[in-house]
Amino acid sequence: MDEPNAAELFAAHVAGVHYADIPPTAIERAKVFILDSLGVGIAGSTAPGRSEILAAARRWGAGDEATLWGGGGRLPAPAATMLNAFQMHCQEFDCVCEPAVLHPMATLLPAALAYAEREGGISGKALLTSVAVGVDVSGWIGIASTQPLRFFRPATAGGFGAAAAVARLAGLDTEGIVHAFGLLYTQTSGTMQAHVEAGPALPLQVGFNSRAALQAVDLALTGLPGPLGSIDGPFGYLPLMEGGYTLDQVRAELGRTWLVAGLAHKPYPAGRATHGAIEGVAVLRERHGFAADDVDEIVVTVPPLTGQLISRPDLPDPLPNYARLCTAFVVAKVLQHGHLDLSHYRGTELTDERTHQLAANVRVQTDSNPDPNALVPQRLVVRLRDGRELHWACDSMLASAERPLTREQHLAKFRRCCAFADRPWHDAEIDALIACVDRLETLADVRVLTKILG
Repeated sequence: MDEPNAAELFAAHVAGVHYADIPPTAIERAKVFILDSLGVGIAGSTAPGRSEILAAARRWGAGDEATLWGGGGRLPAPAATMLNAFQMHCQEFDCVCEPAVLHPMATLLPAALAYAEREGGISGKALLTSVAVGVDVSGWIGIASTQPLRFFRPATAGGFGAAAAVARLAGLDTEGIVHAFGLLYTQTSGTMQAHVEAGPALPLQVGFNSRAALQAVDLALTGLPGPLGSIDGPFGYLPLMEGGYTLDQVRAELGRTWLVAGLAHKPYPAGRATHGAIEGVAVLRERHGFAADDVDEIVVTVPPLTGQLISRPDLPDPLPNYARLCTAFVVAKVLQHGHLDLSHYRGTELTDERTHQLAANVRVQTDSNPDPNALVPQRLVVRLRDGRELHWACDSMLASAERPLTREQHLAKFRRCCAFADRPWHDAEIDALIACVDRLETLADVRVLTKILG
């Protein structure tokens, strides 16, 4: 008997898993990252670019099927999916699957919740199951890659995870899910040019693929066929958009290792690859008590992938998305303020002369790490004007699976995100949303949750 292709393998996993099959630890982590993702999406409701995209989306059709997170009303489900996915990823604050180098929840959760809100009757257990299998699909596709990023994987591979989650909620069987994957693939987009230039088109690509996932499942539900070899066929996603790949680990661990349990928070609103440098400067500053003016030079040594993502030069008037992916800029903000906040990418903070003076002293260099997906180890050297040389290194970044945030830290981040909502959020609303996610498995209809989000 022939071995199933990758689309069939993933589709069988998505269709075959039951809520009871998922370990309690994975369920708990899924709830943690659902809440984290909602908070980051709420904060994105006031991010640069959101109002322009919302204005365009309102021209694409009227309807009130799904909620815009953080305020702004309701839209047809595909448009709300796109907007909420953009909001979740546009501030580089959403959780990551580090081995896969992608943000699985950014495409997945907006599509799944929009579908659940439109259809009604979707339970919390069903949503949690869809999240677990969706993270598995996009995460394992990313892990299968053996080459450096050629396309923007959070959007491209992320779309497959979103399609898996929505297909699971829709009750598609294995064959239907294979077709949904194919119909998603026909819409897949995600150029790394948007990452190089780092404008609002970068997170918009996440929104496009999230919306495409919902549309793919809607089409599959009609019985419309899609390409069957969408993932590893001759012109499928892995050979065409990733290049080199191997499915050996996927075939060995799919259904045994739950990737949602290993997701990492982003403790800082910046590209994940910058987090080693951010933490290192903050730790050394607290430990040794130096001031920003005491610093002569900071040298950050990172793997080649990390250098590709965040070694860009500081600009005097950067776009917010560019600044979040610029190590020199974010390290300068930490030197200035002792921390990094969403507010540091808004208004005059982007052109602050002091920030750019400090950024001129930060340099990124790469090591010879052969792993094309490695974000760590990272090393930091701070050279002070008095001649001292301070060293810091990390093999796993803060808030990774090896160094998870405490519940208090997790909730503090969520509450801070809510402070950036499009409308004022009261403590009672924030507490209600936290409580709703905490008891998600008991909900008969997740519209209890989405009602709070608007």
